[in-house]
Amino acid sequence: MPSDKNEKSVREILMARRLARAKGDAVKKKEVVIHFDRVTKTYHLYKDDKSRFLSLFNPKDESRYLGRINANNRLSFKIYKGEAVAFLGQNGAGKTTALKMIAGVTHPSSGMVHVNGRVSALLELKAGFDGRLTGRENIRLRGQALGMTRAQIKKLEPRMIEFAELGVYIDQPMRTYSSGMKARLGFSFAVFIEPEILIIDETLSVGDKKFRKKCIRRMREIIRRENVTVLFVSHSSSIAKEFCTRGIVLDYGIKLFDGPISEAITYYEKTI
Repeated sequence: MPSDKNEKSVREILMARRLARAKGDAVKKKEVVIHFDRVTKTYHLYKDDKSRFLSLFNPKDESRYLGRINANNRLSFKIYKGEAVAFLGQNGAGKTTALKMIAGVTHPSSGMVHVNGRVSALLELKAGFDGRLTGRENIRLRGQALGMTRAQIKKLEPRMIEFAELGVYIDQPMRTYSSGMKARLGFSFAVFIEPEILIIDETLSVGDKKFRKKCIRRMREIIRRENVTVLFVSHSSSIAKEFCTRGIVLDYGIKLFDGPISEAITYYEKTI
C-alpha cells in the first residue's frame, strides 16, 4: 500500500501538470496577430520634384537628397487577437505610417512586420469611391474588389445602407455627396465586411455627435461579439478611451509608452 507521503507527492505532481497545461492553453489563446520587430521606415527628402522623379531611375544617387527622416525608428510591439489599441501622438509621430505598413500600403525599410488576418483599413474613408457611381453601386464594386460573392454583398448591403443614414442619396452619384456623407458610407462599408483586423485613422470625428456615438457603439459591438482586433489613431484622448483598452504612445517614430489606455493617455497628456 502506498504511504500518505507518496500519495501527497503524486497529487502534487498531477496538480503541477494541470497548472502547466492550463498556462500553456492560456498562452495559445493569446494569439499574436500583429508583430513589429525593430521596424524602421525611412523617407527621403528631395531638393525638388525633378530630383524626386530622377531618383526613380537611380535611387542610389544620394546627390538629389536633402536628407532622410525616420517615420518609424526601430519600432517593436505585439498586438493580440481581439485587442483594441490606440496609437497616440502628435502630427509626425509615425502613427499613420505604422498602420499603413500593417495595411500593406507601404513596407518597412528595415525590420519585420508580421500580420495574421484580413485587414480592413479606414486610413482615408473617402478614398476608393467612384464619383460617377451611386453609393449602392460603389458598395457592390468595392465588395467585388475584396473577393466577396454577390450573395455576401446582398446580405450585408442593407445593413451598410441603414447604418450610413444616407436616405435617398444612396441611389445618387457619389459626386453629389458631401465629404461627411462619403465618410459615413466608407465607415459603414468597412465595419460590416467582417474584418479580422480593423484600422481606424481619425474617422470617428466625422459627422455629428449622434453619429459619432453610433460609430463608437458599433466599434464596441465588433470588439465584444466578433473578436476583431481594432487599431485606432486619434488626437482625441477621450474618443480613444471610449473603447480602447491599451495605448501606444509614439513620438518622432519612437515608442515611448505601451500599456493600459488610462496610463497611456496620462503619459501622453503630460509628456507630449
